[in-house]
Amino acid sequence: MKEIQDKYNPLAISGEFISDVHSIIEKGRQQAYASVGQISITTFWNVGRRIVEEEQFGEARAAYGKQLIKNLAETLVPTYGSSYSKRNLDYYRKFYLLFPDMEIVNTRVHNLEWSHIRRVLSVANPEARMWYLENASHNMWSVRELDRNISTQYFERRLAAQLEADAKDIMPMSDKAPLEYIKNPMVAEFMGFHRNVIYSESELEQALIDNLEKFILELGRGFAFVERQQHIVTDTSDFYIDLVFYNFKMKRFVIFELKTHRLSHQDIGQLDMYVRMYDDLVKGADDLPTIGVLLCTDTDNTIARYSVLHESEQIFAAKYMTYMPTEEELRQEIEQQKQFFLEQHKG
Repeated sequence: MKEIQDKYNPLAISGEFISDVHSIIEKGRQQAYASVGQISITTFWNVGRRIVEEEQFGEARAAYGKQLIKNLAETLVPTYGSSYSKRNLDYYRKFYLLFPDMEIVNTRVHNLEWSHIRRVLSVANPEARMWYLENASHNMWSVRELDRNISTQYFERRLAAQLEADAKDIMPMSDKAPLEYIKNPMVAEFMGFHRNVIYSESELEQALIDNLEKFILELGRGFAFVERQQHIVTDTSDFYIDLVFYNFKMKRFVIFELKTHRLSHQDIGQLDMYVRMYDDLVKGADDLPTIGVLLCTDTDNTIARYSVLHESEQIFAAKYMTYMPTEEELRQEIEQQKQFFLEQHKG
């Protein structure tokens, strides 16, 4: 009876009404925040543009530009605060020089803050800079995600992009292409193992589970954890798959087998069997074929050439590194793994 009375009481406020108003306010706040962020980025770009234009009037451009920014900062900071310090004005100038087409910038800064832009300015490769900017916006990366992806050279580890000049027949990149998501080498310093420490496969698996959020961050976009040691039963045997994920971008299961040794034929054969079983016993009718990734301490070009890895569309192997390499070490590893991948796709 009380519910009926409340329903027709002009002073009663329903929970649904309150929820709707909350949703409207939150959506408005989010849009306002995004708008403010985009306006700030546009403002900084225009400040940088004006600095560069003014520099061009100086006869000794380098000396004039250095003094110009210093003097400008001394004028702006008392009124507008530290956002216009000399250091930040240098960033705004660089922002304009690296991204001189504002129309391009405007299409790529949705969901981004100035901190995203500033991090991208450190990337030397122009193609990589634009890729990081576009993907940070499209995939709503946090500044932390963007920082990790740049620090671990995500762009360079995208095998299809690396191989574009070497292998024209490699499939084009798309949201459903496995090569968009499989990084080689995989950098897993978050597990806490020292560079030369000895550990078991169960310890490796536990370390990844303990740091699951960071592991998924390293894997990339669209991954959701499904199960650890997933039990698969056949007519005659029981099998246990180390780690199973589902990728919502690719719309397929991705299973991982973890090894604490160099790649072997036996490992590849085991993973191939697991992928076939998973497609037969678990995969849904709407799912694309299962992908299997073998993580090992090192790869082997001969095995890539003469095993089922060769020209496989569902089986991949990748080296993992339990420490954060130097930039040069990672560059060398990327080159080595590129050669390993080419062995899998030679006709």
